[in-house]
Amino acid sequence: MSGNHLVLVVDDEPGMQDIVQMYLAREGFRVVLAGDGEAALAAVEREMPALIILDLMLPSVDGLEVCRRLRRISDVPIIMLTARDEDVDKVVGLELGADDYVTKPFNPRELAARAKAVLRRRTAAPQAPLSPEIVQIGSLTISRASRTVAISGQPLELTLREFELLWILADHPGQAFERERLLELAWGYDFPGGTRTVDMHIAQLRKKLAAAGCTDLTITTLPSVGYRLDVG
Repeated sequence: MSGNHLVLVVDDEPGMQDIVQMYLAREGFRVVLAGDGEAALAAVEREMPALIILDLMLPSVDGLEVCRRLRRISDVPIIMLTARDEDVDKVVGLELGADDYVTKPFNPRELAARAKAVLRRRTAAPQAPLSPEIVQIGSLTISRASRTVAISGQPLELTLREFELLWILADHPGQAFERERLLELAWGYDFPGGTRTVDMHIAQLRKKLAAAGCTDLTITTLPSVGYRLDVG
């Protein structure tokens, strides 16, 4: 499924560019490179990549700003690369609309697997809905067709993954979901270490629901298991 997909790799380290390019090419991807934020933004307009692998630490315009600008004009999938061990950078990136993150140093094969999985999710053939296109539960109204969310009639802006997670939980209130299952349903893949992404998105989702005044719904953490949406 990767043969015709173009990936933009944005990193200011030539050695890292070479490694990532080599492993992506082995998986059949076409690759273009950019060494800074300005070059990355120009490459997006010029090349129209199917996926962006974006380092956070860039000269001129950093990765977070690149992500912010891209999300104003495009929903192209973004996987962030970061050498930082600070969760705040990852949270901000995910909140800005990045689809996933990988912390350096990383296994290039895992990065290639994530790239394929993100694209598989985006390009999967649409399936007939198994549940209603609109779910109303407590103060929450969520529409699958229009990808809109409202709390007591007031719109709530969510990222793509936040929406997917909320839809899954709201469509099955009271049902426990393992982190691995949420990863599979919302991202389309499952591999060791990936469930931390689910936790970070759930944390952001909780903050947004609370800020919107949603008091009748709770995303409950089930220790060693996952999450459940409770009403009341």
